[in-house]
Amino acid sequence: MNQDYTFSAIGLVKSPYQEKFAIPRQSGLVTAAKGKILLQDEANNADLVRGLETFSHIWVIFVFSATLKQGWKPLVKPPRLGGNSKIGVLATRSTFRPNPIGMSVVKLDDITYQNKQITLHISALDLLNNTPVLDIKPYIPYSDALHNAQAGFAQLAPDTKITVRFSSKAKQQLKRFTQQYPQLTALITQVLAQDPRPAYKQQKQDDKIYGMALYDLNICWQMQSLTQAEVISVTHNCQK
Repeated sequence: MNQDYTFSAIGLVKSPYQEKFAIPRQSGLVTAAKGKILLQDEANNADLVRGLETFSHIWVIFVFSATLKQGWKPLVKPPRLGGNSKIGVLATRSTFRPNPIGMSVVKLDDITYQNKQITLHISALDLLNNTPVLDIKPYIPYSDALHNAQAGFAQLAPDTKITVRFSSKAKQQLKRFTQQYPQLTALITQVLAQDPRPAYKQQKQDDKIYGMALYDLNICWQMQSLTQAEVISVTHNCQK
């Protein structure tokens, strides 16, 4: 019963999300988010993914490496409950778990083999850049999608009512990155539509200027009202 288990990562995630802030709270909410899983060491073998291309989605089992050092908590405050009510960590998808293991369904767009590197191209992800991957499994629609399941406090998708606009300055700055990041405008819009701020700040007047890191860029934005956010700038440094 007290046996320990040791696992090695089979891959590494490459994601536009450079920090925990702004990552959507579930996969599938930000479809413009594109990423990769680079298989590594013995798992970097074409035989491991033979047949996986026939599936549209995959389960990614990973390590919450960014919060590992903070340990775990028996009670947490889910954002869907306003960030005020505490419930058991095993009744949530919090990162602060007894074993810091996460799972996420992502869309599998392609599998490539180039320069001896197996790469899984994924989208609609909610994974931090450089997240270690422990396992990958195919998503099976008839068994994994249970339409009569009950989900406690998260039965329905979040009701996102945040609209996003870009300042004239931000629109001009975006043009510089169109070729490198074709879906950058959509990515920023979809991320902000989820309102990445802490739950206790939502539905309150808030004039703070926020910055979020996507790819190698810093996006500065501010709430203009309870339901509208404005992107102020898109640069390598947060500038008003």
